[in-house]
Amino acid sequence: MIEDGVVVVVTGVPGVGKTTVIDAAVKAAKSEGINVTLMNYGTVMFEIAKARGLVENRDQMRKLPSSVQREVQRLAAKRIAEAAREGIVLVDTHMLINTPEGFLPGIPVWVAENLRPSVLVLVEADPEEIRNRRRKDETRERDLQPVEEIRLHQEMCRAVAAACATLTGATIAVIPNHDGKAHEAAEMVFNLFKAIAAKLKEVS
Repeated sequence: MIEDGVVVVVTGVPGVGKTTVIDAAVKAAKSEGINVTLMNYGTVMFEIAKARGLVENRDQMRKLPSSVQREVQRLAAKRIAEAAREGIVLVDTHMLINTPEGFLPGIPVWVAENLRPSVLVLVEADPEEIRNRRRKDETRERDLQPVEEIRLHQEMCRAVAAACATLTGATIAVIPNHDGKAHEAAEMVFNLFKAIAAKLKEVS
């Protein structure tokens, strides 16, 4: 469990532009002297899975058996908790992973208990926007889901976020990231960082 840091979990379905928003928000925070440690949950999971010879690229992760993914999740949670220190710890992850066996929680109870997030951020966009972004993304092997499946994925993510917040006492912030407005979404996340940093300063 993280004892001294404030954990902010930022999530979003593939293609929503989460990484773009996070990178801009973290850059803005650091320019203001706000201590933000960025940890990508998927990257940590991939490093563990690759070291065990289970995958060769990140897009193969969601196709692993659910039992294997759960074990890798557990190990990643432990690694992130051990690495995190004081200040704001931003965990970049997914609330749900769309697997061949159905939706797999990205923050199951054993992950939530390790991370103890204070804020859960859901980056969202219109399903049509997400579908079009996936089509244009040549850097990843994106699933080209129908719009209704993308809509369901986002709705399920909200439900899981509410369950996670109930378990941990975290607040939930929904950040819209519409086409051409990533800077506005990043500013909203940055404002969360500023508010948290101010509270940390008060209690230090």
